[in-house]
Amino acid sequence: MATPVSLTSGNSAAPVQGKDERPMSAVAKAKADLNVSIVQASLTVSLNSSNEPLSVVLKTALTGINEALKDDFGDNAIQNAVSQDNTPQGTASRIVSLSTAFYEAYKQQHAGEDESEVLDNFINTLKKGVDQGFKEARQVLDGLKVLNGDIASNIDKTYDLVQQGYADFISAHQSKPQEAQAAT
Repeated sequence: MATPVSLTSGNSAAPVQGKDERPMSAVAKAKADLNVSIVQASLTVSLNSSNEPLSVVLKTALTGINEALKDDFGDNAIQNAVSQDNTPQGTASRIVSLSTAFYEAYKQQHAGEDESEVLDNFINTLKKGVDQGFKEARQVLDGLKVLNGDIASNIDKTYDLVQQGYADFISAHQSKPQEAQAAT
């Protein structure tokens, strides 16, 4: 008999914030989202009745993690983070918005260069990171023996949605110079 473990505490999606109620930086949020995704994937693993002592280890570890994160993220950090939208659409949206938020800073670092090349280089850099991240996530989930069925198909769907989000980002930024020229 298997006992699924879950930490979800409802359907309300609250952003993860530090204890002082200031929003986290995009990099810190991305790291926190990755950590939450790994923990959430771990929590979906069913524990066999022969492994009941492991459920005690899991619960104790989660209590320790929540305690360690308490100063930065408040009480029940893991439960609060898990309550976010973890659908393929929600996850892809966070990946695209967090990663593309750096575009203006990237453009400033490459001032004077051809804008279309800067955009292409930026997106190619993001895609390399996304490919590496998805590869690592698949390895973690495969190691947990949960990379199958809906989980595998949701990862594929999320990846496709991220790629579409990047294509939309490129289209939006390629049309801006044309709109500016048309206005003059």
